[in-house]
Amino acid sequence: MEVKPTSEIDELLKSMSPEGLNDFLKDNSRYISDEKKAFYYYFKDVLVTKNIRLKEVYQMADVTESYGSKIVTMEKHTKNRDMILRLCIAGHFKLDEINRALKLYGMSPLYSKNKRDVCIIIAVNNRRYNIFEIDEMLEKQGHKKLILDE
Repeated sequence: MEVKPTSEIDELLKSMSPEGLNDFLKDNSRYISDEKKAFYYYFKDVLVTKNIRLKEVYQMADVTESYGSKIVTMEKHTKNRDMILRLCIAGHFKLDEINRALKLYGMSPLYSKNKRDVCIIIAVNNRRYNIFEIDEMLEKQGHKKLILDE
């Protein structure tokens, strides 16, 4: 998926009539994500910018390559928000990147008024990408670790 600022697309839509919808979609389809693939493309794009391979992400997230691949490509959909967090953290995602990935996967972003999320936010903002270190931090604060299973 190519990148075009959302603000530019929003401006085009302001003057768009229903009759122009087909032309608009044809002209801009490369900038609009396919819901089924949006997470996958975004996830891969972020990893490319960080020069991190998917295989490394699976290892750091302590997820098998076959299972992780099914989750990332959305061949198998998970309802486990912690799984997506583990993958993003292992991919060294920044806070805004994690939140966008969660939204694209259909999950709520990290929330600064949730004590457990606050621990994760602080770790990520301080570039602490070791899952075990984050789990330890969570446990010290009385929260459950980032779980793998649903």
